[in-house]
Amino acid sequence: MEILIVGLNHKTAPIEVREKVAFDGPKLDEAVNILKTSGVLKENIILSTCNRVEIYAGVNETDAGVEGIKDFISDFHKVPKDLLDKSLYIHKGPEAIRHMYRVAASLDSMVVGEPQILGQLKDAYDAALKNKTTGMYLNKLMRKSVSVAKRIRTETKIAESAVSISFAAVELAKKIFDDLATKSFMLIGAGEMAELAARHLINSGVKDVYVTNRTTARAEELAHEFHGKVILFDNFTLELRYTDIVICSTGAPHYILMKDQVHKIMKERRQKPMFIIDISVPRNIDPRINDLDNVYLYDVDNLQGIIDTNIQERAKEAEKAEQIVDEEIGSYLKWTAALTATPTIVALRNKAEEIRKDELEKTLKKMGPLEEKTIRAIEQLTSSIVNKLVHPPTAALKAEEEDKEQMLGIIQKLYNLEIESDDNDKT
Repeated sequence: MEILIVGLNHKTAPIEVREKVAFDGPKLDEAVNILKTSGVLKENIILSTCNRVEIYAGVNETDAGVEGIKDFISDFHKVPKDLLDKSLYIHKGPEAIRHMYRVAASLDSMVVGEPQILGQLKDAYDAALKNKTTGMYLNKLMRKSVSVAKRIRTETKIAESAVSISFAAVELAKKIFDDLATKSFMLIGAGEMAELAARHLINSGVKDVYVTNRTTARAEELAHEFHGKVILFDNFTLELRYTDIVICSTGAPHYILMKDQVHKIMKERRQKPMFIIDISVPRNIDPRINDLDNVYLYDVDNLQGIIDTNIQERAKEAEKAEQIVDEEIGSYLKWTAALTATPTIVALRNKAEEIRKDELEKTLKKMGPLEEKTIRAIEQLTSSIVNKLVHPPTAALKAEEEDKEQMLGIIQKLYNLEIESDDNDKT
């Protein structure tokens, strides 16, 4: 059986196409079961996220499998095949294995190193297991994909550096303050990136949270969500003396916090460090504040510079990860090579053992009564001869060779072997 992947992602299809072919909620269970009963695919898993839709399959006939999957997607989602053909990619055999490993390790993600995709892949596998649409081949490949992803995260730094504005802000805060759990935090405004940074901070241990916004109702909503306190917008500068971390993102067209204000605040704080992130565009925090001692001010451009450097670092780590993927492909191919040859190897050994026993029985009858230790010695001798004769073809069949199918056919014909049908191909 060969592994086949047919899919599309953020690189090959715009969102208008991806959303048309997504398998959401109950659609996923329905879809995997339709594929299961189609007769074209022996095994199947469907991965559907906002950035990709991919069908992983085990097939006996690759071309038929490709056409079957295309027809299925087109019929299920009522999408013309010519539209799909512009976006779909197809991976077969070793390249399919490579693609699956790269997806699991987030090497094929929009943000290389992001952790969500592995969880999404596990969820897709759980759905397939629940619906009993996988078999030996995809089960092995899925488990291997997870282990490859974990190995890459252990042996490289692909996920260590921040590559989003919000996460970069939090990583900077961790460098300035040893223990975030003891620090206070104020969110000024309700910009999307600022809210996300606030969530990262809270997840990193910050407990003392203040929220202020020109619209008090919105401030109350966020304060409730973050388990914080509301500060009236006109009074927020009075509370900054108690605040260690500030994240600002308002729609104001001008500065809302000036250098002289922060200078006074720092005196009241007795020069305890203050970390300020201005995510607003246009900026809301006077950039001259950065001239003050113990005040660390970063804006969007500062953060973007950090992110660009981190992306370059992730790219270097991705090169190491690709080498791991190459190594692990060989491991799976050796397993499948051995699996393909197993019925022939078993039949060959059974045939040899049958011949050995028949000839041994005839010989022992001709020799008359013998001592038990003599019989055991003859048994051992014949077994040793058979094992040494069978070992070379067995080793050759287990190896990953291009002419594997031809070798199997020759050995089956030479020894007149009867091979039972491979039940492993059944889902």
